[in-house]
Amino acid sequence: MTDAKTTPESKPEYVLGRSWTHRLALVFVRPLANTAITPNHLTFLRLISGLAACYCFATGERELVIWGGWIWILSAFLDRADGELARVSGKSSPWGHKFDMFCDSAITSLFFVSAGIGLRHTELGNWAIVMGIAGGLGVLAAEYFAEQIDKRSDDPADRAYPGFAGFDFDDVLYLFAAVAWLDWFGPFVIGASIGAPAFALLTWYKWRKLPPLETV
Repeated sequence: MTDAKTTPESKPEYVLGRSWTHRLALVFVRPLANTAITPNHLTFLRLISGLAACYCFATGERELVIWGGWIWILSAFLDRADGELARVSGKSSPWGHKFDMFCDSAITSLFFVSAGIGLRHTELGNWAIVMGIAGGLGVLAAEYFAEQIDKRSDDPADRAYPGFAGFDFDDVLYLFAAVAWLDWFGPFVIGASIGAPAFALLTWYKWRKLPPLETV
């Protein structure tokens, strides 16, 4: 994995991320700005830790699920850290952005799938897996349409999911750990199997309502 090289003359001006979690991540990544560590390294760690958390959830074993919650928080924080390192160091690249988007979408979707798998021995049976997959696919579609909306403007107010009170919309991912700790996977997966596809449909509708891009 190789990031685009930059020179002091071409290094873009750093712009602090919008949310409190961006600001916290900056504290940890600023010392890494002039080292050999790149944003792609952090993204890879985000991917591995996210997969590890999802494995813990899929076992359905209470102790591992609790550990999975802690690993999930680490993975979500690394998602913030890689972006902040890219901004503060100037080591951003189109490939790195695509890699980051792939990891974010994959891990978030796998959360629902793994939670459903972990519930397979409950009264929900194999339907839990079906509902988990439905929730995961809904999240995957919603994130795709949201990315298309966000590409249209750099204004935070025009984002698909605007933030509020210093928090980004996707900061809600941190709360997924609490769902694991409180043993709420059952109602969460049931709700997501309906809510996530509906949310994807609403995001698609918002995207389709945008005026067409001007062509030259």
